[in-house]
Amino acid sequence: MATIALYDNGGHRNLLLEDFGRGQAVQANQHLIIHDGEGMLLDPGGHKVYSKVLGETLSQLKNGKLRHLFFSHQDPDIVAAANGWLMTTDATAWAPALWTRFIPHFGLDNLVIDRLKGVPDEGMRLPLGNTEVLLLPAHFLHSPGNLQVYDPISKILYSGDLGASLGMTYQETPDFDSHLQYMDGFHRRYMTSNKAMRAWAAMVRTLDIEIIAPQHGAFFRGPVMVKRFIDWIETVECGVDLIPEAYSIPPK
Repeated sequence: MATIALYDNGGHRNLLLEDFGRGQAVQANQHLIIHDGEGMLLDPGGHKVYSKVLGETLSQLKNGKLRHLFFSHQDPDIVAAANGWLMTTDATAWAPALWTRFIPHFGLDNLVIDRLKGVPDEGMRLPLGNTEVLLLPAHFLHSPGNLQVYDPISKILYSGDLGASLGMTYQETPDFDSHLQYMDGFHRRYMTSNKAMRAWAAMVRTLDIEIIAPQHGAFFRGPVMVKRFIDWIETVECGVDLIPEAYSIPPK
């Protein structure tokens, strides 16, 4: 396990908590944004990583405060330990409004349920200290209610499952073309449609992005790599685009 600073100007830090889980569970990254002593933890994960991520988060915050938890969508590798986080911290949890009636099925105690807040479909701006982060709509990538986070200070776009890669050993993508083998199958199966991909690409091209940091696998750094990724996303056929190939009666 490792903690990597993706950005640090003294008062504002963006930390990647990489590979806090082992075994059969899919590899997942946790990201922590700290601004002037206030923290925001993105997609904190399930029960197996909870104690380690909690310990590292509190260690990095030192005398600061965890103000926000962010759940990009409803998958267990994101929200399964939500009750633990809400019971042991004073943080407010933010999730797509579509999923706020489903997340309590992971066992949220009545004492904390009022700190689970819904984000509208169009997204919102969320205060963090004396700055703010943007919660962006990314619906159907892959969840029908899905959000991403953009931090305008570090210029990092936290893209959730979009950009996920599985099976490589590096943390930062060194070469886009050779990296495609670790992304292609996942995106074709888990993303919903090329129409959604193109809508996302048009939206994020209006942002100044230095890093795209997915929830799984390696991140993309620098304008050239960011552009390569966005350009690729626009071309991928996925999900419902592939239905004619996928539907058939099982053979006897």
